[in-house]
Amino acid sequence: MSKSPANYRPETRLVHSGTLRSQYGETSEALFLTQGYVYNSAEECEARFKGEDPGFIYSRYSNPTIAMFERRMIELEGAEAARSAATGMAAVTTAILAPLKAGDHVVASRALFGSCLYVIQDLLPRYGIETTLVDGANLDEWQRAVRPNTKTFFLESPTNPTLDVLDIPGIAEIAHKGGARLVVDNVFATPIWQSPLALGADVVVYSATKHIDGQGRCLGGIILSSEAFIAEHIHNFMRQTGPSISPFNAWVLLKGLETLGVRVRAQTDTAARIAEALASHPKISRLVYPGRADHPQAALVKKQMRGGSTLVGFEVKGGKAAAFRVLNELKLAKISNNLGDAKSLVTHPATTTHQRLKPEDRAALGISEGFIRFSAGLEHADDLIEDLTAALEKA
Repeated sequence: MSKSPANYRPETRLVHSGTLRSQYGETSEALFLTQGYVYNSAEECEARFKGEDPGFIYSRYSNPTIAMFERRMIELEGAEAARSAATGMAAVTTAILAPLKAGDHVVASRALFGSCLYVIQDLLPRYGIETTLVDGANLDEWQRAVRPNTKTFFLESPTNPTLDVLDIPGIAEIAHKGGARLVVDNVFATPIWQSPLALGADVVVYSATKHIDGQGRCLGGIILSSEAFIAEHIHNFMRQTGPSISPFNAWVLLKGLETLGVRVRAQTDTAARIAEALASHPKISRLVYPGRADHPQAALVKKQMRGGSTLVGFEVKGGKAAAFRVLNELKLAKISNNLGDAKSLVTHPATTTHQRLKPEDRAALGISEGFIRFSAGLEHADDLIEDLTAALEKA
């Protein structure tokens, strides 16, 4: 008896799920670079637009290649439905904004990527949506922030860039008791190591630009949730406003998914080795890695995640000047604000992704002037460790 796709293990789903073959029987998924579609009759066109005849209408909101990418992600994530977007931030903004109206209230973790903070702190209030930031690790703060008009909770876990791990089941329970939904940005964990929907979240978002592509080629994002949420809140919003992914980018991401499991596991092993090598280095005052026993939420990591992370955070003694010397001395890891790439990438969050925050707000989040975020690539771990160690000698 053959298995249904949902019963295959993740690695198998990453290769086979969602494939639609044309009449030519191609091995690789076909790339449908088309803006629109033609109909055999005016009656068929009318039925298609009325939703009575299944099929594609316009590539701004439906396309065979995009549908394959979405279906593969649906089966990997255990979701009912999904819509892909042009970028990760398009996915985040749509997932948060589309269901809301003036007078609604959003609660979000204070530890967020800079652009996510912009959406919560600056963008939503312009449209009459109230927002509250909380210490994401403190369940009492989430509870106290709930109001009668609270509609959405939003968080990242692990957080960017300090790799804190938040209690998704605990926060989901608070949200649901208050009549709100929980949206989780799962980029740092990847679908390989964490499944927020299974933990109680209502919506999962990804910047597919990161690990899903994983090779520095293109931008993309995706929103995954229930059929009801996607149909009621997301589909028409994206159809009418157009933050759509291109078929070409969807095809690149679809092919990237085939190797996601292999890449993430290798990068995680490398990140763990780097963390072990640097943990006691005399030039480092703090190291954070969600796979070590000394991680602040080590017990929660074991409970909630299937593995660690492809990222390591560490604080160099000597502040910004010392951190810059390390970055400038590195030969293999490249200075870039991206992550999840085949190439190791390193960034200084205080002057890049989180530079718009006030110094005291960065300090409260643990983003010191000496803090460095390291995204492990697919190079040999020993070469990366030797490169980092040599650079640290110049700190």
